[in-house]
Amino acid sequence: MTEIILSGLAYGGDAFGRDADGKMIFVPFALPGERVKVEIVEAHQRWARGQLIEVIEASSDRVDPRCRHFTDCGGCHYQHMPYTVQLQAKAEIVQSQLERIGGLKDPPIEKVVPSPTAWNTRNHLQFNLTSEGHLGFMAAGSHRIVPIEECHLPEPVLSDLWPRLDVDRIPGLDRIGLRSGAMGTCMIMLEGTGAPAMEVTIDLPASVVWLAPDGLLVLAGERSLDFEISGCTFVVSADSFFQVHTALAEELVRLVTRELNVQSGETILDLYAGVGLFSAFLAHEGARIIAVEESSRACSDFEVNLEDFDDIELYEAPVEAALPAIHGRPDAVVIDPPRAGLSQVALQHIIDLSPPRLVYVSCDPATLARDGSRLAEAGYQFVRCTPIDLFPQTFHIETVSLWQR
Repeated sequence: MTEIILSGLAYGGDAFGRDADGKMIFVPFALPGERVKVEIVEAHQRWARGQLIEVIEASSDRVDPRCRHFTDCGGCHYQHMPYTVQLQAKAEIVQSQLERIGGLKDPPIEKVVPSPTAWNTRNHLQFNLTSEGHLGFMAAGSHRIVPIEECHLPEPVLSDLWPRLDVDRIPGLDRIGLRSGAMGTCMIMLEGTGAPAMEVTIDLPASVVWLAPDGLLVLAGERSLDFEISGCTFVVSADSFFQVHTALAEELVRLVTRELNVQSGETILDLYAGVGLFSAFLAHEGARIIAVEESSRACSDFEVNLEDFDDIELYEAPVEAALPAIHGRPDAVVIDPPRAGLSQVALQHIIDLSPPRLVYVSCDPATLARDGSRLAEAGYQFVRCTPIDLFPQTFHIETVSLWQR
């Protein structure tokens, strides 16, 4: 056993401190300032990861977690700290990542945009199935499935729906996803391989679809949900990405459009455009949109969602493949890549296009910092970064940052 005093929070949810030999120890579910007893479960030359055994001296910030599965289920990381402390921690982590990884001195970090509520915000859940067919989530740091009896993350309509599901263990069925849209509509997404060897009896207010690598099959109801954002309706198919925090999606769009400061007639490049969330509002501002999205289903949704606009080009291709075919210098670029950030090829193509303004929407401050370092080397000034808390109770952090030539 090792006893240490913790001094900070790392990106990923762990607190950290140094042992008597100066080695950095990372400890989940602990807080800065706490004296803890840990068991080392992963040792390296310069650092180690410890399992929290006992909190000897607790932080004054520590609170009782709401959920009985906290520390076992891997879904939440911050239930042991008040929401205001979570927001402060996230702002500090964004700044630390930009400084340490990105080499950006005193990066201008705006105040975190909080969630209207710290609980019941997610419009999308994904369950695994235990061998007995019970719904569960992956345990923290393992592939063990934890049967779930309560969860305080989903929107109320999903909180009402998921305990009512009765699913037999079916060959080929790997996961079950739930999503909630406008007006309380819901969808049950059965994710597996091959054709579904099953019968569906549904007495719940929800559509049911089977998602497999070779396509989507509607078993009951509709293949898509509608989402209402700032007066606009977005059609989102079962296998298309959409922001998981509906209530904050409007604020996310407001931040992006504010930073882009679009003037009528400007050409805006929307990369990783999804179903057109940003493109729709930029088109409303009178911009000419060139959008790139790899998913064919998301592209189909994009076409529906922007059918009222004429000055739109949509490339169904990976960003790396589409950018060399796009000629001319855009007035601005908005990018919303997956958690892995931009590939070197995609980033170089963006730099070669040399847009005067670039807005980077990121769900991982580490990859934002890595890509931001290259943007700075290419002559872009980091104007500001605004964290927005789309993921309360977790270490995940969304940011909107503005870069100018």
